[in-house]
Amino acid sequence: MRMVDLIEKKKDNVVLTDEEIHELIQEYTKGDIPDYQMSAFLMAVVFNGLTDHETAQLTLEMMHSGDVIDLSGIHGIKVDKHSTGGVGDKTSLVLGPMVAACGVPVAKMSGRGLGHTGGTLDKMESIPGLNIYVNEEDFIKQVNDIHLAIIGQTASLDPADKKMYALRDVTGTVQSIPLIASSIMSKKLAAGSDAILLDVKYGDGAFMKNLEDAKKLARTMITIGQHLHKDTRATISNMSQPLGYAIGNSLEVKEAIATLNGNGPEDLLELCLTAGSTMLMMAQKAETVTEARKMLEEAISSKKALHALEAMVKAQGGDSDYILYPEKFTMAEHIFDVYAPETGYIEDLEALTLGLVSMRLGGGRETVTDEIDHSVGLILHKKIGDYVEQGEPLVTVHDNGKWTKERKEELLSAFHFSKEKVEKPILIDEIME
Repeated sequence: MRMVDLIEKKKDNVVLTDEEIHELIQEYTKGDIPDYQMSAFLMAVVFNGLTDHETAQLTLEMMHSGDVIDLSGIHGIKVDKHSTGGVGDKTSLVLGPMVAACGVPVAKMSGRGLGHTGGTLDKMESIPGLNIYVNEEDFIKQVNDIHLAIIGQTASLDPADKKMYALRDVTGTVQSIPLIASSIMSKKLAAGSDAILLDVKYGDGAFMKNLEDAKKLARTMITIGQHLHKDTRATISNMSQPLGYAIGNSLEVKEAIATLNGNGPEDLLELCLTAGSTMLMMAQKAETVTEARKMLEEAISSKKALHALEAMVKAQGGDSDYILYPEKFTMAEHIFDVYAPETGYIEDLEALTLGLVSMRLGGGRETVTDEIDHSVGLILHKKIGDYVEQGEPLVTVHDNGKWTKERKEELLSAFHFSKEKVEKPILIDEIME
């Protein structure tokens, strides 16, 4: 196989054979195909796309480019959840414990954040002592013992995706639904779960900016799962504004804990109840949404879900007192309010802008080597549809010395006001199977 021939074929929109895709990924992972040729191939895919079969085959080859985790030692149906990401998205820290408390094994591998938000692992590491690198044997034992583990991906998991993602990031080839879908699904499939629930977000704070593209991405990933005989479903959720009120690592962990205590924001709780109901049915723990939802609500009211998070933190070496006493989290040196510049209803709230402000305070990474400041971030007091008086607090800022006049202007630019009453946005548009 000559790489230039594959580039020419995809440039002419010719369907590749399974063998050609196999060789493409094998040779690139080994380093026998140079980046400049792979980037040319990826650009041809951006312009011409891939068929459903090509996308599934690409995913399969990427999945098998490194280790595939064997979770057969875990009892029961393992259901994994993956979010395409958004501002204030601390869902895993609420949903995982809720589902685990209902007896479903949650064996989750997560990633770090790069850009306008911290990843799940960054949030978890705001808990002192917590270890996110757990070997496979201990990972399986932990899930069997307490039904819940959230750990970092191993370096040998899906190396093809690591190389291709880094290349796509610097060659303008990120925005391609087949490439996004194969990147996400190859990692999820290599992580070994029996079933996968995808939370595909759209809107200003999400990767997919509109509902149509979010549904296309979800359908592509569901089709990949079906090709590879995995029960794969998706919730389509709105990220036109942050999820919950907290943006920033330890602030989001505290909001997750509040939700498990029954005191969290409505939108975060509703998303977790909806996604969790689907996961319980996928795991064959419940037959209907009504039955599943009741189980999840009982897991919160009985504190079983909170204690599942506490048990996970303790099992992974973290100080579990932080789950029971969240006031122990280190606070930022400067905590102050930013006030509404006018009276009216919040008409729009730019999630991405708020995420970038938090990142520039130290809550996210502009480069891979940036250090995360776990204590900084924002707490919103008003969201879309809320009425606010001029001079009323809009946001509480948690800062360790990076706040500037420019940050304040950037923060206020995220809020758009209307004199007319504004409806609150729909959170969940659809559950796709």
